[in-house]
Amino acid sequence: MFLDYDGTLSPIVEDPDRAFMSDSMRSTVKKLARYFPTAIVTGRCRDKVYSFVRLAELYYAGSHGMDIKGPSKGSKCKKGVQTVPFQPASEFLPMIDEVYKLLVEKTKSTPGAKVENNKFCISVHFRCVDEKKWSELARQVKSVLENYPKLRLSPGRKVLEIRPVINWDKGKALEFLLESLGYANCSNVFPVYIGDDRTDEDAFKVLRKKGQGFGILVSKIPRETNASYSLQEPSEVMYFLRRLVDWKKSLRRQLKVRRKLEEMKVTPSSY
Repeated sequence: MFLDYDGTLSPIVEDPDRAFMSDSMRSTVKKLARYFPTAIVTGRCRDKVYSFVRLAELYYAGSHGMDIKGPSKGSKCKKGVQTVPFQPASEFLPMIDEVYKLLVEKTKSTPGAKVENNKFCISVHFRCVDEKKWSELARQVKSVLENYPKLRLSPGRKVLEIRPVINWDKGKALEFLLESLGYANCSNVFPVYIGDDRTDEDAFKVLRKKGQGFGILVSKIPRETNASYSLQEPSEVMYFLRRLVDWKKSLRRQLKVRRKLEEMKVTPSSY
């Protein structure tokens, strides 16, 4: 299971620092991870999203998959991803910090704008900005990036994302995790990715191309997507995850009964 955070496990809120997930959602994800290897794949800083989720048994891929770390030592999980972070864009850290400071200064004149340093990428939130000021804010951001050709700008849900120009995204992170866990070439593994943002489309594309597993878009408004299915909001995501856990529990019970009958040498009825 691959899960985005904002808009998927937590509702979109005006202040990104207060995008807390509910206790019921946390409990659901915790139960999910007992039955399926579960990863959070987000544009957020890995440490930041961990402070929201607080589940040590999960895999965390922060900064659009540019900062990946496996479960904490002692957690019951499948071996594969090391507890030492995998960071394919480490060389960009000084540049990201420099641009972050410039953007904070540059956007001061736009009320409501918030610049977030996600370690390997930067998010400029404009959810609280007057719609008439959106174009001006975009120009301010672009003017800073003119001097940094190794960084690229891409839009999200009322956010401008600045990322290093490397061949890495949420889709690559998904592939890396499947490979690290030994699932890349397994025909009996079914990866599911749930997300609400344009950046999640990279992961949806990977699953569609593989022809194995599927993506689920979280959106109240129908839109073009590479996902195979859709849910409208985080509450529906939680219901889906709960049903998935219930199905897995039921399957395990059936297998236990079957094994017991085999031990007792009871054969199925012929009619």
